[in-house]
Amino acid sequence: MKFIPKMLNAIAIVTILTSFSTNALALDVKITQDLESIPVHHGNDFIKIQRIQDQNNVLTGGFTKTSRKCPPFCIQPLIVSPGVTTVAELELLEFIDKKLEVGKGVLIDARMPEWFLKGTIPGSVNIPFTSFDPENSAEELAEVLKKLDVKKKDGNSDSFVDSILGWFSGDAKAADNPWDFSAAQNILLYCNGMWCGQSPAAIKNLLTLGYPAEKIYYYRGGMQSWQSLGLTVYKPQ
Repeated sequence: MKFIPKMLNAIAIVTILTSFSTNALALDVKITQDLESIPVHHGNDFIKIQRIQDQNNVLTGGFTKTSRKCPPFCIQPLIVSPGVTTVAELELLEFIDKKLEVGKGVLIDARMPEWFLKGTIPGSVNIPFTSFDPENSAEELAEVLKKLDVKKKDGNSDSFVDSILGWFSGDAKAADNPWDFSAAQNILLYCNGMWCGQSPAAIKNLLTLGYPAEKIYYYRGGMQSWQSLGLTVYKPQ
């Protein structure tokens, strides 16, 4: 039975090595005390959102600026409109986990494409804020509404474009809203930061259309706050 101590020693060594390996893999900079990362699909890629582990890392480039000409770069209110939920980073991550990843939500980077290509929040789709402006293009707005699972009400014979043009003509009444939002996606919009009015402008146009406020979320901190916390940035190819 002399082999038993040797076997126990081997087990002890394996246990110590396993414990050491687990601790070595643990992140020093977590999202919260109990959360290291959040996985998300971005197109065909599967990305793990976590924080930069270099504790000497600092911001560089445009997001280090504190002052920009106002207008247009004015500080945005915390509440865009009654009923719209303003979120911070943890709520955004919960949106990704509980809505986006199960097909019940869309995360929208409302900046122009050149900004999106510099880096975005993983899982985002780029729908520029100009796409939500009927004066810019009713056709483009119609395509956006379809992508967000907005439908025409039964009995509405007008096209999406004609419905939009009629609604924004100033003659429409709330009771005559031509769209069915019952299956519309929950959407979370953001832009460059708390000084950026692009996502608020998009939200206001959606509310004018009748998009339910309770299905709209606003990340006021935007890319500046996201990067200031060292969270993962995805650069589209």
